[in-house]
Amino acid sequence: MKIIIIGLGRTGHMLISAMASDNHDISVIDKDAKLIDHITDTFSVNGYVGSGASRETLLAAGAATADAIVALTPVDEINLLSCMQAKSLGTRLSAARISMVDFAKEQDYLKKEYNIDTILRPLEDVAEEIYHNVGMPGFTKLIGFWRRGIHLMDLNVPDDSPLCGHSLNFIKKTKEINTLVVAALRDGKLIIPDGEYIVEPGDNLTLVISRDELEETLPKLGIRRKTVRKAMIIGGGVITGYLLDLLEKDGIQVTVIDWDPDRCRYLMECHQDSRIMYAGNSEPLEILREENINKMDMVMSLTDRDETNLVTSMYAWSAHIPSIVTCVAAPEHLRLLHRVNIDITVSPVESAALRAMRFIRRNDGQKFENEIGKFYIIAEGLAEIKELTVGADFLLLNIQFKERRFRLKKNVLIAAIFRGGNLIVPSGDTTIQEGDKVIVAVSRKQKVQHLNDIAG
Repeated sequence: MKIIIIGLGRTGHMLISAMASDNHDISVIDKDAKLIDHITDTFSVNGYVGSGASRETLLAAGAATADAIVALTPVDEINLLSCMQAKSLGTRLSAARISMVDFAKEQDYLKKEYNIDTILRPLEDVAEEIYHNVGMPGFTKLIGFWRRGIHLMDLNVPDDSPLCGHSLNFIKKTKEINTLVVAALRDGKLIIPDGEYIVEPGDNLTLVISRDELEETLPKLGIRRKTVRKAMIIGGGVITGYLLDLLEKDGIQVTVIDWDPDRCRYLMECHQDSRIMYAGNSEPLEILREENINKMDMVMSLTDRDETNLVTSMYAWSAHIPSIVTCVAAPEHLRLLHRVNIDITVSPVESAALRAMRFIRRNDGQKFENEIGKFYIIAEGLAEIKELTVGADFLLLNIQFKERRFRLKKNVLIAAIFRGGNLIVPSGDTTIQEGDKVIVAVSRKQKVQHLNDIAG
């Protein structure tokens, strides 16, 4: 695809890095010449200094013949205008990131008015992600879900896990756990495991679990979701506003701490069921002690400063808070916290980049009609799990998994099948039929755009 990316902040950089091996023709636009020089020196992309809303700059970047534009600047209005300009010049598809709550509420109007195909709302996405992980311990995280019935879960295996020392076949049969491990990281190396894989402490596992069976499955995996009655949020930004809407419906008593008096007033007006505290000149740790952080069931540090969030979460951990969420932007901080079992991390940067990648993958103009629906990047970026539609030309159609003819490529695993609205966890007797939706886990080194790409 011929793609234009506007804005070289952390999200733009992460998106380009993730797509570096996908053989796209990528052009980037930013007002900062140093950022353009850095990205063009690092990746095989074309760089243009200027405004993404400028017709002249867009034409120079190839908007007249581009397949897609993704606008990721910090200014919502620039993103909207850039997409509209590019579409008027001939770009086929457009996606714009928006952060303002007012714009998020008007997304249907904006898509029509500015001729935008996809609106990226990472702040709202992050709030929903946090909500799904309320009460979860730090060594595990629900990382995504398909509305039709399955959760993806990330599990850093602790030393006392009931899974340790057992093969996946043994775990499934003896512990009656109806779940599938689709990827494993051990010592930084990716493994797409078979049934003989033996779980060890420190493994990072990605699992597929039926949403209907989630709560009964968690204890079998050694996971206890704590009931949350009192929660504290540090930082009263947009994510917090979205999150309060969700938490208040569940009757959770929430204390919000922020240092901006105007933001505190706004939250007080909109969320009268929550306790909004203006921190004044207090240092973060000082105000946490004053507000009795040790009595909280859950602490979420959601300021716009990684350093503040990291320090706050470490303090909450030292106070033995059972469930901690840390919002981070810098990829190096994400990688650091993914390796320790003290909290759950969320990232608007990562969320926006993932949404943008889904937009591109869904609309990738290949030789074959693209079959990819939803997908997630898992295992610290080394693997993907994606949904593909089964056509009549699938090479393994109607062949039982246990037959020798049913062969998949290396580092490919079929995690689940949706058929007529029903979820099927594959067994040896399972077959894939025309019209099925197949959930596939693959190493990112495998180029899977068409379902036949998985056949061995």
